[in-house]
Amino acid sequence: MDSTRKDPLRNFRFRLEILGISKGSFSEVTIGETTTEAVDYREGTDPPHARKLDGLTKYGNIVLKRGITDSTDLSDWAAAIIAGKIQSNRQTVTIYVMDETGADKARFVVADAWPVKYQPGALNGKGNEVIIETLELAHEGYTRQS
Repeated sequence: MDSTRKDPLRNFRFRLEILGISKGSFSEVTIGETTTEAVDYREGTDPPHARKLDGLTKYGNIVLKRGITDSTDLSDWAAAIIAGKIQSNRQTVTIYVMDETGADKARFVVADAWPVKYQPGALNGKGNEVIIETLELAHEGYTRQS
């Protein structure tokens, strides 16, 4: 067998480092899409078609979901933003993707992330599910690293 085989990583083994603390308690992480706009441009001496130039790059928000516990770290972070303390509360968030053995194989480093939405979850007197809190983060971009 070829020892250089590279199997794809699974989507269920991951952990986050957020607020300087390694966290593995998230049940779902969604990284929004990155898009770069194409801008049409034409000068009067150009052929009769538009050229494509690069425009603004936009980064979709990151959505974090986890079962609610007695920890208030995420809601405290969101409350600081609501209080107007955005600049001092922007954080680097690192999302680690692990292989079957639990070794870190890929990571996404998110720059200047801050909460734009916090939802404590739904309560239901007839339910039996875990309460899921959701935190949505705006950011200034991310890089994928190995």
